[in-house]
Amino acid sequence: MPTPPVERPDLPEYMTWEEFEQLPDEIAGEIELWEGRVVWVRKGPAEHQDYSVEFRNSLRRCAREDMSGEPERCWRVSVETNVFFDTAVKSDFVTPDFLVYRCLEHEYQLIHASDVLIAGEVLSPSNTERDIDAKRAKYAAGGIPWYWEVTLGRNPRHIASVRAFALETGHGTLPDGVAPLHSTNYLLAGEWLANVHNGIDFDHPFPIHIPWSELEF
Repeated sequence: MPTPPVERPDLPEYMTWEEFEQLPDEIAGEIELWEGRVVWVRKGPAEHQDYSVEFRNSLRRCAREDMSGEPERCWRVSVETNVFFDTAVKSDFVTPDFLVYRCLEHEYQLIHASDVLIAGEVLSPSNTERDIDAKRAKYAAGGIPWYWEVTLGRNPRHIASVRAFALETGHGTLPDGVAPLHSTNYLLAGEWLANVHNGIDFDHPFPIHIPWSELEF
């Protein structure tokens, strides 16, 4: 159930995980810690949560179909789950809207970036390009091999587009004296538009075939 927006308290610029755990749930659910820095997460409208769940359900179906033919594979698909970038400390994490990750050895384990196959965000019309770029760069720096964006449209509400990005760990030839700002980057590997394509049809990192009708509610 979506939670109503809360007034942002005056928090310090940096926090430890222990300090984060002392926050009320309604505040903790509004922030991420990026190397200890407090990052407020823009909460979307109810449609944001609804489409996150619908997309998770479709991805889970595709993952289960893939696993049925490959018994050695084991994937789990979740929504709004913390992903940690450091195995030693917990003050560096993000919370993707949906994610696919390998099955963990024990119940209730923390999910680390090295466990994640796909991290995804559902982008509401209110999301800014700056926020989107920052989150994409964060996932890339964590080495997550696939990043997906689901963009919502209006009148009527619907998924307007879906884009899949693959992680590039090298970079092309640059002019002398120029170095890339980031050591890793995502390259657009697939794009599907609701008014052009019949649905999502992609074979990486496992076969993903989702008709638009499956994402309606």
